[in-house]
Amino acid sequence: MKLLLTAFFATSSLLVAQSISESVPPSLPKAPEPIESILRLQLFLDGKLFGPGKVDGRPGEFTTKALKRYQTANGMSETEIEVHTLDLSSITDLYTTYTVREEDLKFVGDLPSKPSLQSKKKYLPYDSVLEFLTERFHTSPELIEWLNKPAKMSALKPGDVVKVPNVVEPFQIETIQPIPSLPEVPEFTTSRVIKIDTRTKLLGVHEGEKLLASLPITPGSGYLATPPGNWKIVGITQMPTFRWDEGVLNYGVRTNTAYELPMGPNNPVGVMWVGLSKPGIGIHGTAHGQTIGRSSSHGCMRTANWDVVRLVKLISKGMPVIIEGPKPTPRPPPVAASVVSAPAEPPPAPKKWFQFWKK
Repeated sequence: MKLLLTAFFATSSLLVAQSISESVPPSLPKAPEPIESILRLQLFLDGKLFGPGKVDGRPGEFTTKALKRYQTANGMSETEIEVHTLDLSSITDLYTTYTVREEDLKFVGDLPSKPSLQSKKKYLPYDSVLEFLTERFHTSPELIEWLNKPAKMSALKPGDVVKVPNVVEPFQIETIQPIPSLPEVPEFTTSRVIKIDTRTKLLGVHEGEKLLASLPITPGSGYLATPPGNWKIVGITQMPTFRWDEGVLNYGVRTNTAYELPMGPNNPVGVMWVGLSKPGIGIHGTAHGQTIGRSSSHGCMRTANWDVVRLVKLISKGMPVIIEGPKPTPRPPPVAASVVSAPAEPPPAPKKWFQFWKK
């Protein structure tokens, strides 16, 4: 028996040591080539709704934050990726395949870049099958292209088979129907709270002392910083439309020049709008899942469409939302225009080389 126990502990120690040594190779391959040990960790965390951001097999800020938040939520000591000892045996296959379907093309089409042109459409679709697959499998277009080279992802058509990350819960745009107001879940309003830290760019769903989920977000900053304070969810809309008003977006002032943008995965607020008691502020999806945490918003809190559709299953209208972080920077008062006397003679014409450069 003693011999068996010694062998068991020796084997266990070897497996742990092997797991640690394989977490991150000493020299990283050139992006976007995935590091399979990191991809396995990302698939695990993403499946637990401790979002690592995009699932791409590369180390990064949000994979590390997701790991540490998951460890803390489950009574473990926080570690870096290189030395974590999570049991990832539930992630058996890193990759799967997807066959492009004819019905997928209903969600792909022409996507104008200007709001004035977008407002004339009935739906804001994906601009390519590649973008459809990128969102469905929580990943980056660069990884899908790398996994399937030398095939051209720009030429995908029904019947084509594509290799993709094997995420636990693929994002299915075809299942998301317009719902003006999701029903309230009374038990959530009394037991759960959303806590957001705009400095760490993380959103957490808490039930008592338990952290149920953690997602990366893009908050506002500067003049348009997400307002700290204690708020409540006043409504959740699935497949929202969006009133695009440059005055509201940049200055918080409603103007008469605005465009009503239709629903769709490329709507500026994505496929979900969680409105707060602070007017104009909400938690929502995005048309740019790849940029979460790496850009800034106009005061709201953006998260990837694949995350926000799972988030709303854990929350409800009436739930408290606590936002911590810096207040918006006060705008400087407008500077009065100074009187400038006309020049004695007109300025010289620009040189030809400058004109050529301008072209």
